[in-house]
Amino acid sequence: MRTVLVYSILLFLGLGLSQGLPAILGDFPDVLANGIRVLTLTGLAFIMIRVGFEFHIEKSNLGQYGWDYLVAFTAASFPWIFVTGYFVFVMLPPEFWASSDAWKESLLAGRFAAPTSAGVLFSMLAAAGLGATWLFRKARILAIFDDLDTVLLMIPLKMLMVGIAWQLGATVVVMAVLLIAAYIWLHRLPMPVTWRWVLLYAALIVGASELLYAWGKLIDPTVPIHIEILLPAFVVGCLARPRGEQHADDDDAAAVEHALHEAMERPSERRAAWAVSATFMVLVGLSMPLIFGGPDAQHPAHSESSLHAAAPASAVDDPAVHGGAVEGRYTDTITARQPSLSWTAMAAHVLALTVLSNLGKMFPALCYRREAHWKERLALAIGMWPRGEVGAGVLVLSLSYGIGGPIVTVAMLSLALNLALTGVFILAVRKLIEGVPDASLKSMPDDLRLRP
Repeated sequence: MRTVLVYSILLFLGLGLSQGLPAILGDFPDVLANGIRVLTLTGLAFIMIRVGFEFHIEKSNLGQYGWDYLVAFTAASFPWIFVTGYFVFVMLPPEFWASSDAWKESLLAGRFAAPTSAGVLFSMLAAAGLGATWLFRKARILAIFDDLDTVLLMIPLKMLMVGIAWQLGATVVVMAVLLIAAYIWLHRLPMPVTWRWVLLYAALIVGASELLYAWGKLIDPTVPIHIEILLPAFVVGCLARPRGEQHADDDDAAAVEHALHEAMERPSERRAAWAVSATFMVLVGLSMPLIFGGPDAQHPAHSESSLHAAAPASAVDDPAVHGGAVEGRYTDTITARQPSLSWTAMAAHVLALTVLSNLGKMFPALCYRREAHWKERLALAIGMWPRGEVGAGVLVLSLSYGIGGPIVTVAMLSLALNLALTGVFILAVRKLIEGVPDASLKSMPDDLRLRP
């Protein structure tokens, strides 16, 4: 558990730097801001490629994954619904409850609560020694589906803000092609899988994503094409099998799984993975948006460079940053016109929002009753609580559309609190699992996914 403690300290360090450096430097210089973003993306891609290495499916029983996807959908949707309702019915005056603009802005800002931070979760669970458990295998599936849902549901939200755009449809097509490729050629592509190569793959994925985004901005700066790197990185890991391993036969899934696991467990590979994960923790904390600043200390400051620094998983779509507005729609949002809150009221909202967003992640605890002990199911739900780089990207996107005021400030504080408590969540998960009989941990087959 010392590694979990170290990761938690590194998260706090990054969070402190994210709030302290702008006070020293003014705004992040563009070079530093973009450097933070690219390094964070690269770390996330490295982690997700290695997650893909260990991802295996039973193609003869695909119905099990349909149920997993439904559970993950609830884990992404319930927090979003709860938080959006809180924004509208608690933080906005009654005269705005029937306003379509208020709902549209709240739906976008509330989306920060949906995605579990896959990179943070997987690193922390592995650090806690839970990598071989049913919980880790299930969390791996749910967290990936959870983030996939977040990306998909962001598309109609963007359409509400900018209208129907072909770029958004192209994004869906690319994601579908990636998923089909992962299914057809699962662990069929011979390739080096040592950490240096994985880091190179991660850098290439990030570079391709950045080039595609830059090209999309040239076509239409208001709706650039942006493919979240989480899915491409995961798919690369799913395609890979160790090159030169004679026992890793294409038709022998167990042999391929064993070869990949053996390659990842080498001492040099484990040290490299630890170093990348530790650096990633600092970068995730450092990527948090500036919570307080500007003329009104209650309202987030959002210069272009600081927005890009704070959006590691979602480059900023630029209607507000580039040119101020699109057809005048984002210059006077309802949320940005709300009065400032007292510190007491803000603290109460932050706590309520954090409880609601985490309560929305609890549905998995009600599922898999024939598959796992209730403590494992409760631990699985708690394990889905960590938020991080993807949620920060959603909030930054909200800022870029002019959404601001107390709603976004409270959301940022809630996200920061959840991120800071990640170590506590993992300790709770570990404590719950310690009391589970060995039979529940070792004898449950990974492909047994029956409905409750």
